[in-house]
Amino acid sequence: MKTNTRHIRTKLRLLLTVPVLLAGVHSAPAGLLTLGITLTNNQALLDWPAAGTDFALQSSTNLASTNWMFATDALPATYGSDIAMTVTNASTTRFFRLISLSLTTPDGMALIPAGSFTMGNSIGDGDITDANPTNVYISAFYMDTNLVSSNLWATVYAYATSHGYSFSFPGMGKASNQPVQYVTWYDVVKWSNARSGQAGLTPVYYTDAGMTQIYTNGGNGTVVYANWTANGYRLPTEAEWEKAARGGLTGQRFPWGDTISETQADYNGNTSISYDLGPTGYNPIGDYPATTPGTSPVGSFPANGYGLNDMAGNVEEWCWDWYAGTPYPTGSPYLGGDDPRGPASGSERVLRGGAWYFNATLARCAHRDGNYVPFTAQNYIGFRCVRGL
Repeated sequence: MKTNTRHIRTKLRLLLTVPVLLAGVHSAPAGLLTLGITLTNNQALLDWPAAGTDFALQSSTNLASTNWMFATDALPATYGSDIAMTVTNASTTRFFRLISLSLTTPDGMALIPAGSFTMGNSIGDGDITDANPTNVYISAFYMDTNLVSSNLWATVYAYATSHGYSFSFPGMGKASNQPVQYVTWYDVVKWSNARSGQAGLTPVYYTDAGMTQIYTNGGNGTVVYANWTANGYRLPTEAEWEKAARGGLTGQRFPWGDTISETQADYNGNTSISYDLGPTGYNPIGDYPATTPGTSPVGSFPANGYGLNDMAGNVEEWCWDWYAGTPYPTGSPYLGGDDPRGPASGSERVLRGGAWYFNATLARCAHRDGNYVPFTAQNYIGFRCVRGL
């Protein structure tokens, strides 16, 4: 490979015409999107200059297509290596384009880059016994920088109920800029579909395996299917949540380091816990018990390394996965692998991140809360959305 370049080698059966589309959602400075093509026997080698901005390579067999596919999730994560993409039809014409991820990140969201990380209790805290450390690869995705606020919930909720959606609870929040709570797993999944519809995106969740019936109604007992290729809003998988929460750090208890204090998160302090620097009791920012619940405005504390707020404390966050401890069943992220999405079935859905009501033990990045059935609604449970690239 050329010095200071990235490249992808596309394998061909016989002959493949490879026109290159130097286009994206946004334009880029001259020279950054220059691709070179080298044809060698049955291979076409595409290469381009390395740049300070993260780019992703997309391909399509039709220039007019609105469904460009990502040839790889995040090229910076695979810098210096070949990525093979097999083409089964020798007569296919394939188009390529580079898009700038930093320029296309949706408003209010942060790009979580692709890559491997150590998931689980790598620090060895003795009270976490259901999160054995393992190596997991996660594709790039976008995540809400803040918890879903009461105001955002209400806006989408109004759209949803006027478009045939029904909910078990209307949701509530202490103020418009406070996180919404009293939302079930089923309700936040339906709400995510409505948010997608309102934004003109393809919903992720359906009630049939053929992905034809958008999930708009139903609660306890409803079987929900996810179309992972859809571009709409959805809940993070448990592995996605933990990668995002760690903010690029390795082997730390919290999104910022090994200790916690009231200046970093909204939680119930207990200085008898060695890594809790105080205070003792509820964080004054939540004004509890004078006002209930003891939540705080979203974004009240410093963001982590990925620009995400409240990844520890305030309210616990619903994830997609069914909860399962050891021995880990098929699909568990604690078996490692690429983009795990949890077991195929279970009785409780995973909650992550701790809350204003709980002490620092629940606010640790590796802590898993699997004690709640998906129709649970509490004043310390909320959520945030993600989107695929």
